[in-house]
Amino acid sequence: MYELPAPGVTTVHEWEVKRSRFITLIRRARSETEAREFIAEVRGQYPDARHHCSAYLLHVDGANPVERSSDDGEPAGTAGKPMLDMLRGSGMLDIAAVVVRYFGGIKLGAGGLVHAYSNSVGDALPGVSRVTRSRRELYAVEFPHSEAGRWEADLRARGVDVTDVEYGQVVTYTLATAPGKLAELESQLAAVTSGRVMPVEAGSAWVESR
Repeated sequence: MYELPAPGVTTVHEWEVKRSRFITLIRRARSETEAREFIAEVRGQYPDARHHCSAYLLHVDGANPVERSSDDGEPAGTAGKPMLDMLRGSGMLDIAAVVVRYFGGIKLGAGGLVHAYSNSVGDALPGVSRVTRSRRELYAVEFPHSEAGRWEADLRARGVDVTDVEYGQVVTYTLATAPGKLAELESQLAAVTSGRVMPVEAGSAWVESR
């Protein structure tokens, strides 16, 4: 289980340090391709900026996260790494950040740059809308059309996650539950359907929730 930025949202933060303008953009990235596309998009938005420094941190099933950063012309270690450190500290994965710098004519020095890029990301992170992604076991249940709406509402009211609905001769629901919680799901189904329906295993998947 881990947190990541909500889909479809770009968080933007801007501030000024000794006349240099720093614009931070943070977005969800589920792959290196998405992260690179985001960085390219920001370059296109701010083509006249001196630097477009970046960092991203990606979840990998069963392995350590993928970590990448770029100083994009700033002195080595003064931009991308401080940005990546802030992403690590956020507790989020599948996250990419780009800091655009418009040079203001006053050099900040190595320490000043580390401070500026760290704070650019650190000050933007509280504004990022988060969701939780967790591994769930999936189970299929079949409801008659005459009862489906009422039973679905009762299950949702009990906190059962309904991840998919298919309509055919019967209505097939895909229900998600935390690993090891099958007995609890069976009990909830028995209470709602008077024991008429039992869940059938349907694999597992990552499920997002707020």
